Amino acid sequence: MEELVSVKGMVIKHSPVGDYDWVATIFTADRGKITAFARSARKPGSKLAGSVEPFCFGTFKLFAGRSSYNIVEADIENYFEGFRQDLEGACYGTFFLELASYYTRENNEDKELLNLLYISLKALLNEKIQNRLVRCIYELRALCIEGEYPGIPEGRNLLESTRYAMNYIITSPLQKLYSFEVSKEVLLELEEINSEYRKKFIDRPFKSLEMLDVF
Repeated sequence: MEELVSVKGMVIKHSPVGDYDWVATIFTADRGKITAFARSARKPGSKLAGSVEPFCFGTFKLFAGRSSYNIVEADIENYFEGFRQDLEGACYGTFFLELASYYTRENNEDKELLNLLYISLKALLNEKIQNRLVRCIYELRALCIEGEYPGIPEGRNLLESTRYAMNYIITSPLQKLYSFEVSKEVLLELEEINSEYRKKFIDRPFKSLEMLDVF
């Protein structure tokens, strides 16, 4: 017997199925990454039209069957429409979604990572902070949340400001995470460290990174 459940989450990706359906991957707070069908969502006038696009964040009501979920209703709080006019920001955002998808698992509660993803996407739309810095902060804090952060590299002649920035990124409350800027020299060191950590802890390439290289 199917069960009606309500989940809070963000659509990570979607793809067409059949003539009129979408199948969406949703990163949820309580159930991790789930796959859900949006029946007839590609039909004109469907109540689910536009609700299963990547970046859509809100509450989804689902029928939970034995092997799949079906979306009954979606109450979207934020569509992140700003990415439609910001190609570079959208590329960064797509990478953030891919990284979250890499880390999260089915039936694995990951509220902190979902909260990090949400505020990081909002930071990308904030013109007061560089996208490159947002990316560094997001990657480092995600490593910490997933228990893989190895600490500040030993034996490196890093700027003291870089060490301070790394400590702040790891220890500050999420709501204060994107409240600072850094110098060009510090940003370059953060990017170098992130690149090293990515090669060490991520075992697959991301398509979005190829697009980011263009920028």
